[in-house]
Amino acid sequence: MKKSIRIGAGAAWWGDRVEPAQLNAERGELDYLCFETMAEATVSAAQVRARRDPSFEGYDTYLDDRMQAVLPACMKNGTRIVSNQGWINPDAAARRIVHWLQKLGHKGVKVASVNGSLITDRVLSLTQKIMENGQPTSTLAPNLISAEAYLGAEPIAQALAAGAQIVVTGRVADPSIFMAPMMHEFGWSPTDWAKLGQGTGIGHLMECGAQVTGGYFSDPGFKDVPEPWNFGFPIAEVQPDGTTVLSKVAGTGGDINLRTVKEQMLYEVHDPANYLTPDVVVDFTSAKLEQVGPGRVKVWGIGGKPRTPTLKVSIGCTEGFIGEDMFFYAGPGALRRAELAKRVLTERFRIVGLGAEEVRIDFLGLNAIHGAATPPDAPEPYEIAVRVAARTRTREQANKVGREVDGMAVSGIGHTGKRVPHADRVREVIGVWSSLVPREAVPASVSYFES
Repeated sequence: MKKSIRIGAGAAWWGDRVEPAQLNAERGELDYLCFETMAEATVSAAQVRARRDPSFEGYDTYLDDRMQAVLPACMKNGTRIVSNQGWINPDAAARRIVHWLQKLGHKGVKVASVNGSLITDRVLSLTQKIMENGQPTSTLAPNLISAEAYLGAEPIAQALAAGAQIVVTGRVADPSIFMAPMMHEFGWSPTDWAKLGQGTGIGHLMECGAQVTGGYFSDPGFKDVPEPWNFGFPIAEVQPDGTTVLSKVAGTGGDINLRTVKEQMLYEVHDPANYLTPDVVVDFTSAKLEQVGPGRVKVWGIGGKPRTPTLKVSIGCTEGFIGEDMFFYAGPGALRRAELAKRVLTERFRIVGLGAEEVRIDFLGLNAIHGAATPPDAPEPYEIAVRVAARTRTREQANKVGREVDGMAVSGIGHTGKRVPHADRVREVIGVWSSLVPREAVPASVSYFES
């Protein structure tokens, strides 16, 4: 058993920056580098793309960028990689990683893929109720496109024990990606709730990357951090009992202090005493924090309780389309012109028979965020972007939004600033619903590849 291990964050979501991950790989002196690139809608979006693009392999579209950036340093330094970049096809992701290993001249490197989370074909027979509205999950059948259960750390630890240098998974709970190396290195039992609670709590602090080093925290004049353009991703220095010091590569921007850690500890946690994960129920109410140096915070005492007999499953369903576009006004009278433009579009949507379940015409810079809660005496802005969006059942109806906005270029209000359409103004809407499945009904499997 090692006296301690160093685990670095490599990503907090699909679109995260690559440079901090490369810096962690090169200068973090890491035992493990972990990538978290999935959100609740990622699997559904991947399934939608796979339906319309047969060439789509089903894994993280930035997999190539990330692997090319970190593999040289990770192979040189003996850093192992754990990642959920497999999305809906972990095997394909593993084969792609093998491709890059071979291209970089690294032979004989073992890569593992963890499967089992994708249960689209049987989810309706395993689930009973939609958690959000209490309706039977069978009501989702006509529009169902994907379902993935949240697996835990055990299959990742199994792959590491089998000698995998790199482990790539599908849907695994975010903290589990970081906790699995602790289970493996320190020999933690999957029923040692105290250690698993502490380890999963640390995983939760790490999973959002720069959020614990000052990202999504800084608020100028109230919560300032140095060099917010240069945030480093966090590093967890973990001891066998789970006691951890959070740090980052020296010279990077941001900070790790009691405030950044506390904010991230409670981020997306509804009940701090009962944070449900596939591995353990985490209790943050007993956590202890101590600033032990500049940019270094010690974390210990996070509690754990027996895990639940069920796993959460995210179910993606098609729910129509959104047509969206925008145009602009600036200078004195911008708001007056925008308000008339809204009336014009409302009438024209009626004329063309727009069949929409919901239409929004918002003024960016005035009421697009707070909507009806915007104070009536809000100061008039100097410039306004008018954002127009409609949710429809068909693509044909959604296309009407862009067509009518195009008409504002010469058949609209004076001084209308219109952009030339440069992207698809209609997108398919994917709704994500939640349910529970019996844990034993979702076994994981591990496959191995070698460069």
